[in-house]
Amino acid sequence: MRKSGILLPVSSLPSRYGIGCFSQEAYKFIDRLKEAGQAYWQILPLGPTSYGDSPYQSFSTFAGNPYFIDPEDLVARGYVTAEQCNTYDFGTDIHSVDYGKIYKSRFRLLKEAFDNSHIEEDARFQEFVQKNAYWLEDYALYMAIKDGFRGICWAAWEEDIKLRTPAAMDKYRRKYAKEIMFYQFQQYLFQVQWEKLKTYANDNGIKIIGDIPIYVAFDSSDAWANPELFQFDENCEPVAVAGCPPDAFSVTGQLWGNPLYNWEHHKETGYAWWMQRLAACFERYDVVRID
Repeated sequence: MRKSGILLPVSSLPSRYGIGCFSQEAYKFIDRLKEAGQAYWQILPLGPTSYGDSPYQSFSTFAGNPYFIDPEDLVARGYVTAEQCNTYDFGTDIHSVDYGKIYKSRFRLLKEAFDNSHIEEDARFQEFVQKNAYWLEDYALYMAIKDGFRGICWAAWEEDIKLRTPAAMDKYRRKYAKEIMFYQFQQYLFQVQWEKLKTYANDNGIKIIGDIPIYVAFDSSDAWANPELFQFDENCEPVAVAGCPPDAFSVTGQLWGNPLYNWEHHKETGYAWWMQRLAACFERYDVVRID
């Protein structure tokens, strides 16, 4: 049977908070898809965006974008008040996202929610952290250290933590213990809200088509934590990076900068990292598009 659907990035949903998120507007969009006889909602990658605000340059291939966490759910949980949400400037242009304002405001709001949550006492949070430890530990540590180094790429970090020596890893885990939990908190909220939204879509006959970028960003926890997966030299610098030749979109071609994979290593491990990545995607989406 032939079926159809609509492509709409989550960020493009209407929102009072500067960017589309897992709010009531997302549920209303699913209702409209159902009313229109559609069967699919295709979205763009859900990963946390890095410099340039592109969903195809993410700090993690496993993590979710904290911008998509619905502030009204934080209010409902008692983590923040509606008045607190309204004190932040998320941007007022309904036709575009002001990522500068979102960056300055969203994390501050989430930090307030975290400080009021006592999330460490939540058994479901602890279960989530344990289940996702294979990527979440590195991602949360990576983001905490990155904040500590004022956002610079891991390639410019101090040598010991850049190369992940055991002593440095222990040092920074202790130093940034609270910040690490803050990033785990974000991912927990993202997952809880997303699972609820996806369940609603599936219950109404709508399947989610997810988009998985084939490359990962160099400035990412994936590259920092798993240098053996990529074509890096002894200093963890890329030997070669991705791009494309001249075409109808660019007469000079495009240099994307994503590190190329070390396919021999992937083959030796039975493509274990790819199996983990795809398994995570098929938990998050109903259909996966590799781009």
